Amino acid sequence: MSNNKISLPTIASSLSALMLAACATAPAVPAALVPAGETAVGRVAARGVQIYECRAKAGAAGAEWAFVGPEAELLDASGAPAGKHYAGPHWEDRDGSKIVGSVKARADAPTAGAIPWLLLTTRSVGTSGRLAGVTSIQRVNTVGGLAPTGGCDAGTIGRSARVPYTADYVLFAA
Repeated sequence: MSNNKISLPTIASSLSALMLAACATAPAVPAALVPAGETAVGRVAARGVQIYECRAKAGAAGAEWAFVGPEAELLDASGAPAGKHYAGPHWEDRDGSKIVGSVKARADAPTAGAIPWLLLTTRSVGTSGRLAGVTSIQRVNTVGGLAPTGGCDAGTIGRSARVPYTADYVLFAA
């Protein structure tokens, strides 16, 4: 019978190396997207779509894609459903707590073809619960979600497009 035991120092060393590698490859969050005087209190992943509508250009000829809102499922660290994210923008937890946000700062995503990273200020619009004390949200690690580059003209006004995206939302409290 072989001895398959791994020592604790070996495990600790391996975990440290993995954590350092992950930190080295993760893009840094721009300082403008870090809320001053607030502490991160949670994180949820979003998987869903950014919805756009083909609309006539305001004050000009032609048409363009206009952002309507997100529609996404929020997932906790284990990948289990944690709530939903939708137009407003709103984040709603399974416990009934809900917040609405407004953009405070934005930065281009470090990945081509991804929606911008954001810092949003928030206020509670639901019951007490997990989200009730959240005062800011960062949207980071975005993939996809940009408006289509074609398919919107005078003949397609009113058409909608649902563009897949993923993102991480970091929750902050004062």
